Amino acid sequence: MLRNYLKIAFRNLLKHKTFGFINIVGVAIGLACFLLIALYVRDEVSFDRYNTKADRTYRVLRTFLNSNDGTVELKLGTVAPPFGPLIKQDFPQAEEVVRTLSTSSLLKYGEHTYNESRVLFAEEAIFNVLDFKVISGNPAQALAQPFSIMLSRPMAEKYFGNESPMGKSLRSNNQFELMVTGVFEPLPTQSHIRPDFLISFNTLNDNRVYGAEGLRTNWGNNSFLTYVLLAKGTDPDKLVKAFPAFQNRRIEPKASTYSVLNLQKLTDIHLRSDTDDALEADGDIRYVYMFSAIGLFILLIACINYMNLATARSAGRAKEVGMRKVVGAHRSQLVGQFLSESLMLVVFALSLAVVLVVFCLPFLNDFTQKQLTLNQLTHPVFLGIVAGITLLTGLVSGSYPAFFLTSFQPISVLKGKIASAMRTGRFRQALVVTQFAIAVVLIISTMVVYNQMDYIRNYKLGYQKDQIVLLRTVEDSTVNVEALKQELKSNSAVLEVGQSSRIPSGRLLDSWDAYVAKGDSMAPSKVILKALSIDHDFIPTYAMKMAAGRNFSRAYATDDTAAFILNETAARMLGWKNPEQAIGKAFGYGQRRGQVVGVTKDFHFESLRQAIPPIAMFMLPERNSWISVHVAGGAGLQTALAHIESVWKRRFSSQPFSYEFLDQRFGRLYTTEQTQQQLFGIFAGIAILISCLGLFGLSMFMAEQRTKEIGIRKVLGASTPSLVTLLSKDLLKLVLVALLLASPVAWWVMNQWLEGFVYRTSISPWVFVLTAVTAIAIAFATVSFQSIKAALMNPVKSLKSE
Repeated sequence: MLRNYLKIAFRNLLKHKTFGFINIVGVAIGLACFLLIALYVRDEVSFDRYNTKADRTYRVLRTFLNSNDGTVELKLGTVAPPFGPLIKQDFPQAEEVVRTLSTSSLLKYGEHTYNESRVLFAEEAIFNVLDFKVISGNPAQALAQPFSIMLSRPMAEKYFGNESPMGKSLRSNNQFELMVTGVFEPLPTQSHIRPDFLISFNTLNDNRVYGAEGLRTNWGNNSFLTYVLLAKGTDPDKLVKAFPAFQNRRIEPKASTYSVLNLQKLTDIHLRSDTDDALEADGDIRYVYMFSAIGLFILLIACINYMNLATARSAGRAKEVGMRKVVGAHRSQLVGQFLSESLMLVVFALSLAVVLVVFCLPFLNDFTQKQLTLNQLTHPVFLGIVAGITLLTGLVSGSYPAFFLTSFQPISVLKGKIASAMRTGRFRQALVVTQFAIAVVLIISTMVVYNQMDYIRNYKLGYQKDQIVLLRTVEDSTVNVEALKQELKSNSAVLEVGQSSRIPSGRLLDSWDAYVAKGDSMAPSKVILKALSIDHDFIPTYAMKMAAGRNFSRAYATDDTAAFILNETAARMLGWKNPEQAIGKAFGYGQRRGQVVGVTKDFHFESLRQAIPPIAMFMLPERNSWISVHVAGGAGLQTALAHIESVWKRRFSSQPFSYEFLDQRFGRLYTTEQTQQQLFGIFAGIAILISCLGLFGLSMFMAEQRTKEIGIRKVLGASTPSLVTLLSKDLLKLVLVALLLASPVAWWVMNQWLEGFVYRTSISPWVFVLTAVTAIAIAFATVSFQSIKAALMNPVKSLKSE
C-alpha cells in the first residue's frame, strides 16, 4: 500500500513540476534555516554541561547596593578572596569550594616571550569540581606547590615543541620561575572559562604576587571567581538565605545591607548572567528564544506555502477524490495518500536542505564567531530532532489538504459544486496574511536594529574616540613613565600621550567612599562615585571638554595628592547646582582629602547601555595600567605606529609589542547587536523569498483558473494594465492586511529590545512606511510577472483552454 502511495505521489510531482519545484525549494529553505538555527541554539544551551557535576556546581555572586535607596550599584560574578575558605568552614553542605583568579602574564622560555591573557590562578581542588582532561601530571598534586604551572596542550606545543614540558620552567613577568607540573586538553568551546594556563593558587601567598594577608582580609578586591560544589541533596536556596547572617558575622555587622551574596548554577552562567565582569563574552537566553522563534516561523512560512498551493490545487484534484470514493476507497486510504505525498516532498526538501546547510555553515560561523560543525548533525539526539521535525513538517503541511479534500461527498464533487466553491479559499487567504505578517515583522526588526547601530556609531561620546592607540603599561617600577611619554611625543605624528587606570569602552568597577564639606568637617556622602585614576595628560589626550575649573597641572604640586576632577553628573548628584559651584570645594575620596579643581562635561566612558555614572578622577600613578596615545590620522597613522613600536622595542626589548585601537574596542561592545542586524536581515530576506515563492505559485494557479475569463475580457476590449490589476489586486490586499496586523507587533517587540539601551533612537514612522513600500513592491513584482504573462496571452488560445 505504501509503495502505491509513493508511486502516485511521485507521478503527481512530475505532472505538476512547477508547483512541485516551488514547494520543494520553499520547504528546503525553511528546513535549512531551522537546522542552522538549531545548531546555534544547541551550542548555546550546551555550555558547561560537559561537566559531570554541573547539576550541583555553583559560582558565588556578589551584588553591591546603594545604601541610600537599596538599588543595585554593581553586580559581580567574582567575590573577595576570604569568602572561599570561610564558606567552606561555615557551611558543611559545601563539599568543595574553589577559588580562581584570572590574570595576564608575560611568559618566557628560552628566546621566546609571549603576552598571555588566558592565565588562571586556581586551587588544586578545581579538578574535583570542573572536568579537565589531564594528559600529563597528577591532577591531585600538580597545583599543590607554589610556583607550579599547568599548560594546555596547544600551549605546551607552542613553548616546547616536541619536547616534554614536564619539569621545565617558564619565567613569569621577569620576576620568578614557574615549574611545569602538568598538561591538560583545552576546555571545550562551550565553557564559560577557557584557560591556557593554570598556576598554583598558593603562588598568591607570595608578597610579590598578592600576599597571604590580602587573601585572608581583603574584602574590597572582588576579583576571585569562586565555585561551590554542594553535597548531593542540598537545597541551594537554603544556603543563600543563610548568607546575610554569614556576612554580618564574618565581615562586619550590617554588611548584608550593602553586600548581597548569591549562588548561580554553573549551566546558567553563559546564558543567564548580567554581571559586570564576565571573563568570556556571555550569551543571552533572550536571543536564544528569539532565534528559535525565527527558525520556527520561517519553517512555518514554508509549511504555509505548501498548504496554500495544495489547497489551491484542491479544485483540480477534487474530482480525483470523488472517483476514488466511488470505486470504494476509504477516507483513511485517501488521507494516507495525501500525507504520503507531503512526506515524500519534505524528504526531498530535507536532502536539499542538508546541502544548503553544508554551504551556509561557514558563513554562520563567521557571523556568530562559533565553531559549529556538521558532526553535530549526526548526534543521536539531534538526528532524532531532525527526524521529528521532518515528520511534523510533512504532517502539518499535508494535514489540511488531506482532511479537507477527503471530506467531500462524491456526488457534490462529481457535479463540480465543490470545485467552484474552493477557488476563493478564505483559509488560504489567512495563510498568506500570516506568512507575510511574519516577514514584515522581520523587516521592521532589521531596520530598527540598523537605526540603533547607526545611532550608536554617530553618537557624540564627549571625547575623542578615533585615532587613539592603547598600550598596556609594563609592570616594572624602574620605568620612568614621564620620560617614556616624552620619547613617544618626540615624533610629530604622536599628538598626545596619557595614562589611566581604566580606558573608555571598559566598565568602571571601582568605587570608594566620598566625603563633602558639611560645616567645619567632612561628612560621608550617600552618592556612589566611580573611581578613575588619570595623569595630567589624560584629558587632553581624549580632547575632553571642561565644564568648569581646570585640568590637573604640573604647576601645582598638590594636584598629585589633593586634587580631584569630577564629571557633571557627579557634581550634580553631590548637590552643587552648577559645575562652577563645585570648584574649590573641599572633597574627600577614599583615604584622600583635598578639593575639587575641575569639572568635565559628561562623557560616555561605558557602553550606551549604561547611564553616565558619577565619576571622581584623581592622580594615583601606581594604579595606571593603560597608556593612551592620540596619533595623527591619514598618512601619519602608519608613521605614528612605527614610531611607537620602535620606542617600545628600544625600552622594553623583552616585552612583545602589542596595541589596539579604541574605536575597535567600542565596536566589540556591540558585536551581538551587529550580528543580530545581519542575521535579521538575512532571515527577513529568506522569509520574503519563501513568501514570494508562495505568491508566485498562487498567482500562477489563479491565472490558470481564469484563463477563459481573461480571453473573454480581452475580446471585449480589456487592456493589459486592467487585466494585471484584476489578477493582482486580491493578493496585494492580503499583503496590505499583513502589514496592518504585523506593524503593531513589530513596534512592541522592538520597543522592548530598545529598552536595553539607556541611549537609544526612536522608532520612526518612516520605518513602517518603507517596510510597506518594500513589501508591496516585492509582492507586486512577484504577482505581476505571472499576471502580465496571462494578460498578454492570445485570446484565441485562452478561449480554447477548457
